[in-house]
Amino acid sequence: MATLFIGRGGGTREPVEAVQRSLDSFQRMRKGRGVPTAVIDADGAALNALRAAGLRVTAPRRAVLAWLVEHPHSTVGAIGAAVRETLGTVSTQAVYDVLGVCTAAGLLRRIEPAGHPARYERRVGDNHHHVVCRSCGRTDDVDCAVGDAPCLEPADYRGFAVDEAEVVFWGLCPDCETEGRRRDDSRRLEEIRQ
Repeated sequence: MATLFIGRGGGTREPVEAVQRSLDSFQRMRKGRGVPTAVIDADGAALNALRAAGLRVTAPRRAVLAWLVEHPHSTVGAIGAAVRETLGTVSTQAVYDVLGVCTAAGLLRRIEPAGHPARYERRVGDNHHHVVCRSCGRTDDVDCAVGDAPCLEPADYRGFAVDEAEVVFWGLCPDCETEGRRRDDSRRLEEIRQ
């Protein structure tokens, strides 16, 4: 029986069995290092979204889209850490590239609350707004204040054809408000003791 060879870079050729052993060894090494072999996008929603948008389907794109379904309003750092946990090595630049392409394709929305890093979410196309905690930065969705887009009517359009209003409500989230009250209560008790 003849031995099959596979061409490698530099003009070298290796038997198919050697290449398979090398691949098996690499996969064992990855598993041994704790790199998860988790299922990306189990329901196929990210896969379908990428295909519908005419984008190339890649593991990082699927991982980013799938993760953002359960973790909206995430920063690039949080998204990158989650994708690396799922896929192994993925550069921060690759995460930025995925976010840029998916945002441009309308699969993601980028929001930039003043004084906070950019955040990304999968909820697109419905003109919802956001509420941001001044203390911890927690960001939640708030449905449109009044009616359909643009939800608000300016007193003077100044010649613009307005199609969207981006509103950010600011305040303290329940956790920070409770913590702030605890601090205030502690200060008052300390003042009373003095």
